[in-house]
Amino acid sequence: MSSPLGRLVLLIAWTATLLGLASAKTVTYNFKIGWVTANPDGAFDRPTIGINGQWPIPTIFADVGDNIVVHATNELGNQTTSLHFHGLFMNGTTQMDGPAQVSQCPIVPGSTFTYNFTITQPGTYWYHSHTNAQYPDGLRGPLIIHDPKSPFLNESYQQENEIILSVSDWYHDQMQDMLPGFISKGNPTGAEPVPQAALFNDTQNLKIPVKPGTTYHFRMVNMGAFAGQYIWFEGHNMTILEVDGVYHQPAEAEMIYLSAAQRCSFLVTTKNDTSANYAFVASMDTSLFDSMPDGLNWNVTGWLVYDDAKETPEPALVDDLDGVVFDDYTLLPYDNQTLFVNPDREIELNVIMDNLGDGANYAFFDNITYKSPAVPSLYTALSAGEMATNPTVYGSYTHAFVLERGQIVQIVVNNLDSGRHPFHLHGHHFQAVYRSEDEAGTFEDSNITEADFPASPMRRDTFVLYPDGFIVLRFRADNPGVWLFHCHIEWHVASGLIATFVESPLDLQKSITIPKDHYDTCAAQNIPTTGNAAGNTVNFLDLTGEPKSPDPLPDGFTTRGKVALAFSCLTGILGVIVVAWYGLAPDATAASWVEERVGETQATESVDRSSGATGVEPEVVEVTTVSAGGNKKA
Repeated sequence: MSSPLGRLVLLIAWTATLLGLASAKTVTYNFKIGWVTANPDGAFDRPTIGINGQWPIPTIFADVGDNIVVHATNELGNQTTSLHFHGLFMNGTTQMDGPAQVSQCPIVPGSTFTYNFTITQPGTYWYHSHTNAQYPDGLRGPLIIHDPKSPFLNESYQQENEIILSVSDWYHDQMQDMLPGFISKGNPTGAEPVPQAALFNDTQNLKIPVKPGTTYHFRMVNMGAFAGQYIWFEGHNMTILEVDGVYHQPAEAEMIYLSAAQRCSFLVTTKNDTSANYAFVASMDTSLFDSMPDGLNWNVTGWLVYDDAKETPEPALVDDLDGVVFDDYTLLPYDNQTLFVNPDREIELNVIMDNLGDGANYAFFDNITYKSPAVPSLYTALSAGEMATNPTVYGSYTHAFVLERGQIVQIVVNNLDSGRHPFHLHGHHFQAVYRSEDEAGTFEDSNITEADFPASPMRRDTFVLYPDGFIVLRFRADNPGVWLFHCHIEWHVASGLIATFVESPLDLQKSITIPKDHYDTCAAQNIPTTGNAAGNTVNFLDLTGEPKSPDPLPDGFTTRGKVALAFSCLTGILGVIVVAWYGLAPDATAASWVEERVGETQATESVDRSSGATGVEPEVVEVTTVSAGGNKKA
């Protein structure tokens, strides 16, 4: 018989469990996804994807421990869709993660698809379409998970002083209209379309009423398709508490940088008087743009309004963005989690932008540009039996890595491209173990060792890789599922900068069940739900017929190309000879006024020299664009 003390401990444990179950709740959302008309920058009405006839779409709210149920009905008519709940681990429910042809089939028009998952993480997240580069058309919104046990709640801020603030870029054209021109031989350099505007909370000229002497908790999300954003509040500093759902030690910042998909929670304490209102600004990272269209305003301004009767001032000029921006790599995790050492699995990926045989520019990890498989990768893992541990079954173009449960995984990403890339991992936070400066080359050539890594690295789920540099990330494979690792610039997702991590597939086969409505969605499109990436159920190693990216460019010139080049060169040389012969030939009919005009010019020059006249070079004024949209004289 157990002791009285043992029975008391058991009773307390059961009571705590029951209280936890009683406090958790089911939060249900019924979303009808359809087209509306929107004009958030006041410049152009355009079709936009809304929910329940409204745009901006609603924010999803829940508490840690809650169960979220989203019934998503596709009323678009002309496009499929899906929903990804960005940053949530989906522990035990990888089938609810959302990427089309990865964890589900896309939702066809007229059908309803249910997402059902339990929240285990606090923090600031967002949800968005994960189908055909669709979310920049409007299908993206904040997702906020409140934490009654937050170490900062009631100590640093009060719940009623929470402010949700999104920032994004905005296009006037629909993605499905822009994508064909982006991935085409007419765009061989892969230049991404430049947004027409930046938005705060899907509008411009946003005003946020504030009270003096009050600390506000801002939850900020960059929901953009492309542009990173520099953000600052004039006359106020920010105190960072959380990034991407991970609490960190408070850190003060004058300016922060949020790439597409990154989030940050911070405190802003208002001044004790109401004598003025103050601007806050988001400035798109124009270093990402291949060109700067005429008339582009890459900034959006809002105001902390202390007194609505007073003016809203123009923001001041900022000369140096990178000189004052906070480096998120320096953050310290609140829980002091130590560095994962001695990785069991090391994965190295090289970012490459290059052309394929169709003349278009694609994005690659090493020599692979992603192509969606015929069977969603999760369904391959569930139907392949023991073969699920063989990465071949997931296809030649999904860049699949199979991870064992509990492994410490190190990812090294070398940027062989001249642009920044924000890399996102589904299903996990990772430790940001190292980030090089620009132009640092590859990790292999860097002589960086374990001694150079922080003892307690910052953690998040989206981390920026600098141009021609590298990053080192580590995570523990403790969440069985099929998880994408990809650049979160949506143009690069569309052009193939994706890898697939298949984590503990044999455990998946024992632990999850695909709901009937998920299978029904596939059946409505004749998408197979068993087999390898080609849909082959007889021989999982036979990938005949799998979806493929275009063939690579041939090595060197083909015979036809060499002949064409030779004739082109010969024609060019003959043309030069003819022009030279014609230009050097004497012209017996030249008019006498030519000689007279030459004589006059020589005489004028002689007078100028004798009188000491000199040519004065005009003053050269260099106009440099700066972050607040003004200019300065260099």
